[in-house]
Amino acid sequence: MLSMGDFSKAIRATLILWLITGIIYPLFILIFGQVFIPYQANGSLIENEQGNIVGSVLIGQPFRGDLYFWSRPSVVNYSTGEDAGHTGVSGASNLAPSNPELMDYIATQLEELESANIAPRADLVYTSGSGLDPHISPQSAQNQMERIAIARNLTPEQLQELIEDNTEGRFLGIFGEPRVNVLQLNLALDNL
Repeated sequence: MLSMGDFSKAIRATLILWLITGIIYPLFILIFGQVFIPYQANGSLIENEQGNIVGSVLIGQPFRGDLYFWSRPSVVNYSTGEDAGHTGVSGASNLAPSNPELMDYIATQLEELESANIAPRADLVYTSGSGLDPHISPQSAQNQMERIAIARNLTPEQLQELIEDNTEGRFLGIFGEPRVNVLQLNLALDNL
């Protein structure tokens, strides 16, 4: 049976743990983030030349048309315009490989790439697990150079240099694959 002394200890332990985990720790993390890594703590936001926030390094945005590098497809409806920055949704399609809807989706993506004269690669055909991946492979960016060079009256060499300047290497030199953030690449493209 629980005595009043045991009950009192349990209440004190609960209050102390609540104070540590509910107030002290979150406040420490907030202050640490704002002092030492404010860019990352505030969402890794990207600003354009005018100082307007145009997106985040961490969240993909849809790009279509001949003037821009296309991003990875997503089953998530990215927030754009007035709703930008309020995505709040991530996720994959959850369609099984045997599901005909998945095959239809892939066929649609392949047709769209073919009509734009872009050689298909996995990251331009398939969605990511989160649906918010902001990166494509350098090869996928290079596969789009001809279309953009014609539309913007640029040389392939200019675009190749732009892709190389915006390619991120492997994490710690060994983890992951080289990748290009599409939003940053397209902002650099607009600044040419």
